[in-house]
This record gives sequence, structure tokens and C-alpha cells, in this order.
Amino acid sequence: MIDSLSCPSSKLRTFCGLLVYMSVSVSGHIRYSISEELERGAFVGNIARDLGLDVAELSSRNFRLVSQHKDKYLDVNMKTGALVVNDKIDREQLCHQTLECLLKLEAVVENPLKVYSIMIEISDVNDNSPAFDREEFRLDILEMTTPGSRFRLQNAHDPDAGTNSVRAYQLSHNAHFILNGGVAEEQISMPDLVLERPLDREQQTTHRLTLMAIDGGTPQRTGTTQIIISVIDVNDNMPVFEQDIYQVTIAEDAPEGVLLLNVKAVDADEGRNGDVKYYFSENVPESTIKRFRVDSEDGELRLIGRLDFEETQNYYIPIEAKDNGFSALSAYCKVIMKVIDVNDNAPDIVIVSTFSPIREHAPLATAVILFKVTDADSADNGEVSCQIADNLPFKLDRSVNNYFTVVTTRDIDRETITDYNITITCMDAGFPRLYTSKTIQVQISDINDNAPRFTQTEFTFYVEENNVKGASIGVVSAFDPDYSHNGRVTFHILDDLVNELPVLHIVSINSRSGEIYAQQSFDYEQIKKFQIHVQVNDAGFPPLSSNGTVNIIVTDQNDNVPVILSPLSNTGSAVEETISKLADSGYLLAKVIATDADSGQNAQVVYQLLQPTDDSLFTVAPETGEIWTIRRFLQKDSPRQIIKVLVRDNGIPSLSTTVNIKVTVQDGMIENTSKISQMSISWPWKSDVKLYLIISFGTTSLILLLAIVILGVKVQKRGTDISSCCWSISYYSKRNALYGSQKASANLQMRPNYKEGHENYEPAHAFSHDVHPDTDLNDFLFLRLHGTTSPMIHLKAGSCINEESSKGSSNATTEFQEPISNSVYNISMDACGLNLLNLSCVVVHMEGMGRTSANSSCPVAARHFSLLSTGN
Repeated sequence: MIDSLSCPSSKLRTFCGLLVYMSVSVSGHIRYSISEELERGAFVGNIARDLGLDVAELSSRNFRLVSQHKDKYLDVNMKTGALVVNDKIDREQLCHQTLECLLKLEAVVENPLKVYSIMIEISDVNDNSPAFDREEFRLDILEMTTPGSRFRLQNAHDPDAGTNSVRAYQLSHNAHFILNGGVAEEQISMPDLVLERPLDREQQTTHRLTLMAIDGGTPQRTGTTQIIISVIDVNDNMPVFEQDIYQVTIAEDAPEGVLLLNVKAVDADEGRNGDVKYYFSENVPESTIKRFRVDSEDGELRLIGRLDFEETQNYYIPIEAKDNGFSALSAYCKVIMKVIDVNDNAPDIVIVSTFSPIREHAPLATAVILFKVTDADSADNGEVSCQIADNLPFKLDRSVNNYFTVVTTRDIDRETITDYNITITCMDAGFPRLYTSKTIQVQISDINDNAPRFTQTEFTFYVEENNVKGASIGVVSAFDPDYSHNGRVTFHILDDLVNELPVLHIVSINSRSGEIYAQQSFDYEQIKKFQIHVQVNDAGFPPLSSNGTVNIIVTDQNDNVPVILSPLSNTGSAVEETISKLADSGYLLAKVIATDADSGQNAQVVYQLLQPTDDSLFTVAPETGEIWTIRRFLQKDSPRQIIKVLVRDNGIPSLSTTVNIKVTVQDGMIENTSKISQMSISWPWKSDVKLYLIISFGTTSLILLLAIVILGVKVQKRGTDISSCCWSISYYSKRNALYGSQKASANLQMRPNYKEGHENYEPAHAFSHDVHPDTDLNDFLFLRLHGTTSPMIHLKAGSCINEESSKGSSNATTEFQEPISNSVYNISMDACGLNLLNLSCVVVHMEGMGRTSANSSCPVAARHFSLLSTGN
């Protein structure tokens, strides 16, 4: 090894040449040697060349120096690879007075990651002169002191180390004293003043000497102090310690106030001259005085401050014993205090580099964190081990000089976890074990590895027809678990045809929000539903996409007026219909058939009679549109009737249309079929309607015949005479029904004033009968038809007559009365005719409850019958 050359002066130190010793070992250690106090920018060595690194790659490989010191003494020129001085290095401040001063550094380079150990030896420069603590040092020496007596002097301090520190002392020329112990040994040996010749106080009471300290540097530096010696007569015995050197060991965590040892000195004198006091020597460092105290009376040495093994391992404490004589005499001993290390320092984690964020799906063993761990304790107390949580996709790799690297162990998916908090825990091997934890957050950067997905497999939206162009139909939604632009989605409609038109002419979509808009107004009657396909794309590279299906259903709006299909007039005016004047009530005049192009409730039509010539003559079935007669024609009725039928749908708002039917009343026989059968309009469903009507009428006739046969059998079993009777499909009570109406195939609408108008029509005959309460109420009375004449019932008097007697005499009416229990019940009967069966039927209504018997004009078909007063 070749040390750096010393410069002859401080001004030339910066320009002084360096002879650098460098050794590159197999393990990657480099050692340089430089002098202290070099100017900033001074060249140390070409570290790039010495490490075998390419200067051009230093920046790209993130070359850097890592030091444990706060001050950055050295730096690297990234362009030349030269290691240069960044700040002046004061060896005395950095290493105090140790013989070897080393500045330890680590060079870190990445891609691949390597760590090199660098040691800089700082050689001392003789830039400090020896100095004494005091400019004057006083001694009191008895004149009786024998030659050869020694007197301890203060030593000089030189911050320089090695040969540049204090090497010798020199005493000025005098006749009585010489200097012994001129070479300092580890800064603990002190110069002694030796009396060579006896003193004579009467000749000279004071001696003034000059003590010079000389270092070993080149050129040599010196420092001086004055020694003033006073010659005293008295007290000729000095205290004597039991030991010259005391050795003590103490743990660094010893409590304050603990007794370390008890020094003891004995003085052979008596009285005050033999009374010994104990003090620290004047040369004790300030750091020792702050930590220890000696009791002046008993010599107890106690700890008064905290010890730190990492700061000082050994203390050298000089103690002086002085008697209390007039001319106090002193003796000296040395206490060597050895501090024992305890585990009082937790490991220190220093993060060197954090490679965050790391790429999603990064390769295995990718470096994430580089850190170094130090522990100021020694031996096992300073041995550290580190760990991280096992449930993380990372592990620790240990490198040289307590460097650790956190690397990946498995695949990392950002959509599962976006970032990781890696807690590093480092423990030492001491007792008790101390540990330190540090948490580092590592972000995961996203890649486009997820295609966007719709929130539903299929969307269905409803839009009402006649919508406004540009109206919103619905919103499709999708999501992408990727981050930022990789998760930003846009929508567009795939090209297709809808009703032979491009789909973009039908609908459009907002690419950002996914809202679908109508590009035209829809007509339910032309298109009821259609399907489009929407594609969602992300903004990643390469972009990913997914397709979704959207069903658009057009809902109906009541925008079509009902259309009359029949009856229709060739000229466009009112429809002409004819009816016989002899038509009975319930005669089917015509059937209005209408259709509505809408659907559902909007297509359901209802028929209503408006403004007829005589509102008591006709009614219309609301559901079927069949127009029926309510009663027979009278002489006073007009031979020409006008019927206006309103056809409306059930939409909101309701739409309607009307048809006018002119009815001509003709004299002649009653036709068995209505004019509706003569409609000449040919429709595809015309034959079906006829078929349904035939089946309906046939079924009704069969049921009536069966009912008659069954009732006849029942009456025959009771032995009753069956006479002619009247039969009706339905009956109406006087309280709850309108007179003269017959139920047709549907419910018939009655005019509001029909009841009042029909009550004015009263046949001239009456029928009454007393009812016996002990008979059954479930028998019907059958009346036989006599020719084509239908029996009549007096509506108010309750008498039964036939048509001929109603025109002729009133004597045809026979009243029956059989008083039983003074209960008389009036019976009213409504006469009606049924054209299809050529039968007439009488419906009997009772205001009370009782029995009936036949009169002369309408014989009783059964003994009795009964009906509920509120029956239909």
C-alpha cells in the first residue's frame, strides 16, 4: 500500500498529487487512500474503470454511492467515472485519534443489480499543533522533598493521529528539575517533572519553567505551557494509593448512581497533613466528568450519566489523592473502565431504492425494493435478520453487507389488488430481541388484460310509437376492471339492417354514456320490435371489445280511429235497413262490425246508440254491435227510424266513429231472419260469423226443448193438467228491470227514458190470483200458444189476456182470488216473443211470494209456481 504524500503547505494541499492504492478483490471490494483536507473536486480514482463498468452506462444503470454518514464527502462524475472529493474531509472529526481512519461506501448499480464495497483510507496530515489545557501550571513543592521525587504535569493534546500526534516533551534548561516520560502512550501517559537536586526555599522560593510538546509530523509542530513551582516548607509525606491501576467492567445500561469502586490512599502524616481528599485529575475529559463522580471524602466512584457502548467502549479515569497539609501532597492512580455492550439498539432500515410502480404480470424475481439494515450493537446484538409477510407475492433475497432485495414470487394482477403495503421487519439476535418495522407501499401499473363486459347479457327497452326523433330509448352499461384509459369504454352500434334500412338510420348511440336515441319516429303498425347489436371497446393497447344484444320493443299508442266494416253504404250515405212492423221485441235488426288497427286496450271497441228517432224502440249490444228491438212497433211509431251508432275504442284518449242507419218499417209478415244476413259485403270472416250464429241458435233451441221436456215430466208426475203456457228465456222484475226488453245474445243498452215511455202502454186486461203459501215455489207455469196470437199480461193489474180479447171486450178477464190467511199476492207477467222458435213466453214476477191458478183465457199449466221478487 502506498499512502498519499504529505504536502509541504496547506495552500498546496489541494494540488498535491495522490498516489492511490487500489485493490480489486474477487468479492468486489475496492480500497483507495487519500489525504485529509483535500479541496472539493480533488481526484480520488476512476471508479468506473476500477469496477469494470462502462462510463456511458453509469446514468442508465442508476449508478450511485451509499454512505452511512450524513455528509456526502465523495461524489462520482457520471461523465468521466471519476471519484472526486465533494466536501473537505477532517480526519480528526471523522475518526478522532484512531490509528486507522476508513470511510466505508457502497456503490450500487442496476440492470443487473450489483453492490460493490468501497473503502477510503483517510491518511492524516499534520495540520494541528499540540496544545495544553492551561497556559500556566502551578506546583507546590516542599523544600524537604528528596531528589528523585516526581510531579505529574499536564499533558498536551494534538488532534492529529499517529506520528503527527504528540511524540515528545521538552523542558526548558534549569538547575533542579529534569523531565521524565517524554513520549506519550495512547494519550494516557503524562510528563513527570523529576526533582534532580534538592530545593532550598531560602535561596529561591519560585521556579519558572517552560514545558514544550513536540509532535512527530513533518515539519514538526510544538505547543508550550508555563510551569510555576513554589517551594514550601512542611508536610513531607505524600498519600499512597493501595493500587496504581484499578480495572472495572460495567454494562452500558447500568442505572445512574450505581457504585463502581472505592479508591483508597493512605498518608503517613498526622492531623491535617494526613487527611486525604480525592479528586479527578485536571486532565480528565469533559465527557468523563459528565458521566462519573468521585466522592472527595471516601473515594467512592459512582455513575452519574448514561453510558453508550456504541459511543465509547473504554474510559481512562485519573484520580488524585491530596492531603490537607499546608503544603498539600498528592498521589495519583488510574481507573480503567470497560463498558460491556447490551442489546439496546434496534436495527435501522435504510431504503436505498423503491421500484414502484411495478408492471402488472411482471416476470418472476423482479426487484421491488432495495434496502440496507444496520445495528449499532456488537456481536450477536448486532446480527440482524429480516422478513416480510408470507401472504404477499414477494420474498427477500439477502446480499452482501446486510443488503436485502424484495423480489416478486408469483404473478401480480392489478385487478385483484391495486397496491401492496410491504411491511419489512428486521430483528437482531440479542436478548431480548429488538426489531424495527418499516412499511413501503408498492403500486401496480395496469396493462390492458381485461375486455369490457356488459352488465346484462341482453337489454330490452320499450319505446312508444310516434316518438320524437332524437328521443332517448334506453342506456346500455358496461364495465372494464382495468385502470385509466385501459378501463375507459366507448359504445357503437354494429352495422346491420332493420326493415331493409341501415340500423344507423333507425337508432344512434352516445359513445361515452351508452344512451340509445331514436333517429326516426316509430309506427307500431309497421314495426313492433327489432334487435340491434352494440359493441363496447376500451381505450387500451391493443383495444379489447365485447358485443351485446339490445331488443327494442315499440309499444302501441291510440292513434287509429275505429273503422266500420259493416254495414256500409255504396254511396257513402246512411245505411238502409228494413223491418216488419210485426217484429217482436228482441228482433235483430242489424249488426255493426268495426275494427281498430291498434292493439290491446286501444283496439277494443265499444258500441253505443246515439240520437235515435225513438230511444225506446232500439238498443245496441256494447260488445257485439248487434242492434235489437226493445218492444213491438206501435201505431204511433214513425215508419222511418234513424239510428246513429257510435263506435269508440278504449284507448286514452278514446277515439270514435259513427254510422247512420235508416230503418224503414214495412207492413207484412215477420221475417225469420234479419236484414243483417243480406249484407253483400264479402269479407274473409263472413262465413264464420254465419256458422257461429247457426251453432249458437241451435244450441239455445236444444237447451230450451230439454228444459221444457224436463219440466213437463215433473209436472206430469204431480198429476197436474197442463194447459197452454207462455215461456221466456229471461224475465225482469218490475223493480229492477226495464219493461218489454228481452235479453239477446249480448247485454242490450236501454235508453234512459225507455221505462217512462213504456209504462204509458197499458193493456186493458188484468189478472190476479191468490197464492197459497203451503205450495212449492219452484214450479213454472206453461201457457199454450193459440194460433199466432200471443197472450198478454196486464202490467199493473196482473191479469192474463190474449190479443183478441184485448182488442174486444173486457169480459175476457177473470180474476181469481182464494183468500188464505188473509194473504193476497198480486202477480204481474211480462209478455215477450221469440222469433227464432216461433214461441211466446210469459215471465211471471211476484211482488210477494205465493201460488197461482189458471184463469179462463190463460189456463194454468201447473198448480203453482214461484219466483224471487229480485230475480232476473
